[in-house]
Amino acid sequence: MSRLNEKKIIGIFQSRLGNKGFAPEDVEFFKIGKKYHVLKVDTLVESTDVPPTIKLEDVARKSIVSCISDFAAKGVKPIFGIVSLTIPKKYSKSKIENLARGFYKARKEFHLKILGGDTNEGKELVISFSLFGITEKIVRRKGAKINDIIITSGPFGYTSAGLNILLKNKKHSKKFESRAKRAVFNQGPRLEFGLKNKNYFSSSMDSSDGLSTTLNGISDQSKKRFVINKLPTERDVFDFANSNNLDVNDLVFNGGEEYEIVATVNPSNLKKIKKYAKKNRIKLYEIGYVMKGKGVFFQKNDKLISIKDKGWHHFQKS
Repeated sequence: MSRLNEKKIIGIFQSRLGNKGFAPEDVEFFKIGKKYHVLKVDTLVESTDVPPTIKLEDVARKSIVSCISDFAAKGVKPIFGIVSLTIPKKYSKSKIENLARGFYKARKEFHLKILGGDTNEGKELVISFSLFGITEKIVRRKGAKINDIIITSGPFGYTSAGLNILLKNKKHSKKFESRAKRAVFNQGPRLEFGLKNKNYFSSSMDSSDGLSTTLNGISDQSKKRFVINKLPTERDVFDFANSNNLDVNDLVFNGGEEYEIVATVNPSNLKKIKKYAKKNRIKLYEIGYVMKGKGVFFQKNDKLISIKDKGWHHFQKS
């Protein structure tokens, strides 16, 4: 019997719930009048989602960041949140206060009102956060057009490098290690970038499951071929990969948890996005273009190398 993966498991639930034609999106939404009511739920599990040495304050923030990043990619302003907590019985008052401090900081950072939630006892920390918002427009995954430019709102590879440093004791300069660890512990979703530029995106998607997953997701739903001709990363990521005998393409495409926006843009709108990025000190990366066809490919010299979806998926083979 074939092993069930995340996609197959979701398919089973969809078939029972009458959503066989459902196209996956970063958020769920429904329309009332002229406005979309938008919802997102994401669950953080200590044993699979929490890197070592991270503070509980940052864990609480991370549980909210994952939802915020999806709203950012869709160009939706978050309004309300609800949190469900499963907490081990052994947790001290100090640990609970650290979690509360993280929720409070995230609430202030993203101008949220957390309405309430639920508290349970369990064997490990589990946080489920639900986010709500309202908008007149949602940028879908399926809108990429031929000749569009593919952009990312920031670099890739640092989070994967940071996890290699934390989990596998890989080494590099103190400056690089500090930046890579910061990428793991203090992710910064591009909420304002998404809100201010959504009208210039033809399609977009959050990148937290990995760049290869994101590119394939938009390409599949848009029914277009994506050609990547530039890696969205910096020289120090190449140096880290070389000094530790790692594949830089794997770090960039398959790491996950970068929380950047990947979008396609009509060339006529690119100048406006660049202007915003420069004004707000955001390093924008133009990484490729859209053409007729299907699949995602990396252009190296005159060759096209297929980029498969090798990002983060639950229930995948270890």
